[in-house]
Amino acid sequence: MPGPTHNNHTAAREKVMPQNGVKIDLIDYDSDQVSEKKITNVEDCFAFKDTPTVTWINVEGLRRVDLIETIGTHFELHPLLIEDILTTAQRPKIEDYKETLLIVFKMLSYDSKLDKLRTEHVSLILHKHYVISFQEGARGDLFDPVRQNIREKKGKIREKGTDFLVYSILDAIVDNYFSILERVGERLERIESDVVKNPKPMILHTVQRLRRSMAELRRSIWPLREVTSSLAKGDSPLVAERTRIYFRDVYEHIIQVIETMETNRDVIAGLVDVYLSSVSNRMNEIMKVLTVITTLFIPLTFITGLYGMNFAYMPGLNARWGYPVVLVLMFGVFSGMLVYFRNRKWF
Repeated sequence: MPGPTHNNHTAAREKVMPQNGVKIDLIDYDSDQVSEKKITNVEDCFAFKDTPTVTWINVEGLRRVDLIETIGTHFELHPLLIEDILTTAQRPKIEDYKETLLIVFKMLSYDSKLDKLRTEHVSLILHKHYVISFQEGARGDLFDPVRQNIREKKGKIREKGTDFLVYSILDAIVDNYFSILERVGERLERIESDVVKNPKPMILHTVQRLRRSMAELRRSIWPLREVTSSLAKGDSPLVAERTRIYFRDVYEHIIQVIETMETNRDVIAGLVDVYLSSVSNRMNEIMKVLTVITTLFIPLTFITGLYGMNFAYMPGLNARWGYPVVLVLMFGVFSGMLVYFRNRKWF
């Protein structure tokens, strides 16, 4: 009997082993010490559930539903909370489950080559002893500055609790929003210069991609304003009064992000108008040149048509200098009209 019992225990442990693109990192710290570890077995983080220190468990990748459910079971997370973590197609929000807070938001990255915004679903679980972050993808995150502050004891993060850790994570996310908007703004400046000098159809496609990116950014940022407002003004005991001022700062930053984003959206809308106006002006210039050319050749066409009529008796038809005279006449008419058009500044 001992053999089968050992095998069953091993199988149970293998079931919750992170794999298939899922990574788990753990940081445990207080004002005096900090420790980090890569979790190879999810059970290794269970011992940090009720420690007096601050524990941050970061899960990258949501493929292993059984692993997420195992974490939820051990940390006594509400089933609806687990469902929200696994449902990636939802807007940023905050849910109060008394002993825990669920904060859902979008982590964004901007591909300047494709002018495309990439979004990643992130969920934060705030408890008085720990913070658990769940990331949709396993391609890395924006939290390295937070980790660095913990390691090097920068700022107040090592002196504060889990609520300050959540603030630091949200602050890093909002700072990245500023960075994205700055890059989009620089891109718009270059496009604005190109759209006046050389309005090509490709520019309009680029502007449309940027418009979609701004729409996606708006969907990600606008609800986050309500989330940070709730953290700053709410009454959850998980957020200390001394920490609410920091969430108010994040809220103000989000307002600035929204204002900058709306400015960029106005610029994009203006670029479409400028593009259409530039194309129209360019077409008008082309039509003006073609009209001038056509007008210049109208009298020449009349003269050649007149002398091309098939009559036996025509004045000057048999004259020796008739042909050169007609050529000189045509050249004179052409030159005279050309000088007239130039003086009128028609081209």
